[in-house]
Amino acid sequence: MKFEQDIDLIEALASIYPGSKRNTLRKMLTTGRVTVDGNIIHKAKHLVTAGSTVAVSNKDIAAQNSPPPAPKKKHSRIKIIFEDEHIIVVNKQAGLLSVATDKMEPDTLHSRVVEYLKSENEKSWAFIVHRLDRETSGVMVLAKHKWHKEYLQEQFANRDVHRIYHALAEGKPEKSIGTIHEWLLEDKFLKVKAVKKNHPRAREAITHYSVEDNDDFASLIQLTIETGRRHQIRVGLANLGCPVIGDEAHGAEGNPIGRIALHASSLEFLHPETDDPVRFEAPIPFGPE
Repeated sequence: MKFEQDIDLIEALASIYPGSKRNTLRKMLTTGRVTVDGNIIHKAKHLVTAGSTVAVSNKDIAAQNSPPPAPKKKHSRIKIIFEDEHIIVVNKQAGLLSVATDKMEPDTLHSRVVEYLKSENEKSWAFIVHRLDRETSGVMVLAKHKWHKEYLQEQFANRDVHRIYHALAEGKPEKSIGTIHEWLLEDKFLKVKAVKKNHPRAREAITHYSVEDNDDFASLIQLTIETGRRHQIRVGLANLGCPVIGDEAHGAEGNPIGRIALHASSLEFLHPETDDPVRFEAPIPFGPE
C-alpha cells in the first residue's frame, strides 16, 4: 500500500490490517515480513515518508528466516535470570568485563552469552544493549536481534529505563535521602572526576539515593540513575564522603570484602517485542558489616 502522508510504520500496518492486534503487527515486523520501498524494516517507529510503499510478505517466506527456538539449557558460565526468543537477561558477576575493549579480551560476559546461544543454535548472536563496569555485578539485558537492541538502546537514551543499584558505602551520608547532580569528565585513561558545568566536555550525571540500612561502619544505599555515565555512582558517593567499599580509586580505605560493593539490583524497561513493562532483579550479594 502506498501512503500519501508521513506515518509511523506501526500505524501504517494498523491501517492495512485494522482488525489485527498490535502484538500481531509487531510480530510481522520482527519476523522480517514488512518492507518499505522494498527494504525490510523491523522498527515499529520507523517513519514511512509520503509516497512510500509498505508491503507485507506471507508467513512461509518469513518462516525461512525464523526457525523455532531451541530448547533451553543451563550454562555454568553465566547466570540467566530470564530468556525468551528476543532477549536474554543475566546476572553479571563482579570482576568480569561486559564486553571486550580494544585489547580484545577473550573472556567477557558478552563472549560467554554468545557461546551459550551458539551452543543451541550456531546462527545465534547476542547484541550488547548497555554495560556495567567490570567491578559491578548485577542485571544486564542483551538482545538477540539488532532491531531489538536498537529499540532497547532508544529507551536507555530517552531515560525510559528504570535502573536500581545498591552500594555498600563507608560511613553514612549526611542526608538519608537525596540527589547527586554532577557534571563528569572522563579522561583518555578512563578516569572520571566531577568538573564545572561549563567545561566543554562535561557530561551531566544524575543519581538519586536513599539509605536503606547502616551501622557504625557502613551504609547500604539504594540508588537510581537517570543517566548512565561511567563511574557516576562511585564518583558521586565519594564526593558525599562515603566511597563505595573496596573502591580505593575513589578514596575507599582498603578492600575488606574483596570486591567493589556496587550491584545493579534491578532493571525495568518495555519488552522490545510486546512493549509490555518487564522488571528483572538480582539478589544483593552484600549488606552492612
